[in-house]
Amino acid sequence: MAIRLTVNGIVREIDIEPEAPLLWVIRDELHLTGTKFGCGISACGACTVHVNGKPTRSCTLPVGSVSNSEITTIEGLGSGALTEVQNAWIEHQVPQCGYCQSGMIMAVSGFLAENPSPTDHELTAAITNICRCGTYPRIRAAVRSVAAKKRRSGS
Repeated sequence: MAIRLTVNGIVREIDIEPEAPLLWVIRDELHLTGTKFGCGISACGACTVHVNGKPTRSCTLPVGSVSNSEITTIEGLGSGALTEVQNAWIEHQVPQCGYCQSGMIMAVSGFLAENPSPTDHELTAAITNICRCGTYPRIRAAVRSVAAKKRRSGS
């Protein structure tokens, strides 16, 4: 069955079963490997992408349920340039192993679009992605720096 998706701004028609997880369509059919497999049960967040602008875990999401949707992966997040969140990740040396970071960046980017100046409590409640290296203090510092820049610039 042909499923139509717009992935990183490009319309794609994929001949695949509608029950196939979106993660595997992204990785195996579209060859975009920045989105990671972590747990397979939507618990860890390594597979987070944006579906119609909202952070969504893709490892258990049937591709048929997002037909005709706008999908953004880590490869399409910055449209060729690093985003404020990606720059903050570098500035605060957030990643250690880096495996979870594409999903974490996608989750944080979506969250900051909705709440540009979160408290630590709001951040902890909203971002449930798991980082096995435990770089949560660096993640908070990066998010705080992005929020501070937004406050200074008034955006």
